[in-house]
Amino acid sequence: MKLSVLTATYNRAKYLPKLYESIKNNLKYNLNVEWIIVDDGSEDDTKQYVQNFINENLFTIKYLYQKNSGKMSAINEAVNLSSGDLIVDCDSDDFFTDDSFKIIEEYARKLLQNEDLYGLVFLKKENDGKISGKEFNKENVPTTMFDLYFKEDIKGEKILVFNSKIRKEYVHELEKEEKFVTEARMYHKMDEKYKIYPINKAVEQGSYIEDGYTKNINKTFKEAPFGYYMYFREILEKDMKGVLFSKRLYVIKHFILFGYLTYNKFNVNFIKSKLNKFLYIILYLPGIYKSKKYYNEEKEI
Repeated sequence: MKLSVLTATYNRAKYLPKLYESIKNNLKYNLNVEWIIVDDGSEDDTKQYVQNFINENLFTIKYLYQKNSGKMSAINEAVNLSSGDLIVDCDSDDFFTDDSFKIIEEYARKLLQNEDLYGLVFLKKENDGKISGKEFNKENVPTTMFDLYFKEDIKGEKILVFNSKIRKEYVHELEKEEKFVTEARMYHKMDEKYKIYPINKAVEQGSYIEDGYTKNINKTFKEAPFGYYMYFREILEKDMKGVLFSKRLYVIKHFILFGYLTYNKFNVNFIKSKLNKFLYIILYLPGIYKSKKYYNEEKEI
């Protein structure tokens, strides 16, 4: 059984050795491993670091340099280069826990032998050892990423290990030459045909760094509004039965925000839920006012 580890990196050379060492530490388990690194236009010495790893010749490492196009484009390329039965993303500033590959291997056959599952979803630890967000309410019960976050109120970053055959059917869809889109947009489309299997064990560790996408979310919002607009529109096209009220408000408020940032006009015709239509109507003008206030004054949301 083969695991493809995908890493998109940009000027993160100093972080890569820790990730490399964590893969080396997991080679004692039975998984065959390949590490695919897509360098998204780095100007530091990333290439030399990777060459040093390759020279050790401990496992397969594939390196691709591309013109800076953003993390999601880099991951799309990495998926194309992958040859494993399983696929897992690991950011350049994260690393695998000591028994990650043992845990993945333990559940891998369940994933690969069940045609209804597209992935296993594990926990992630912060650098201080605490779990990111919270554990799953219902472990070992097939569900969807949409239901986990919008119906069960699961919070925090989670790690997905994909059946590569299914993962290769999907890409991160980028809008209007933007460089970023939330991973959840792709997950929700996978949810329409398949399910994921939640496991309360951590397989990766790391915390957000100062120049990362999540740490600079307001800047990301400004630079990739069309992708976010489509993400929230696609959620509102669902009936959203069972979705928590707080999550409905979250979706509608952000849809109004990104409608403003993308110059999209008021429109309720595509919204499926009557409650969502009502909430959109009453929140629209206050939402537009707030969006103008914050972005025109360059304040945080």
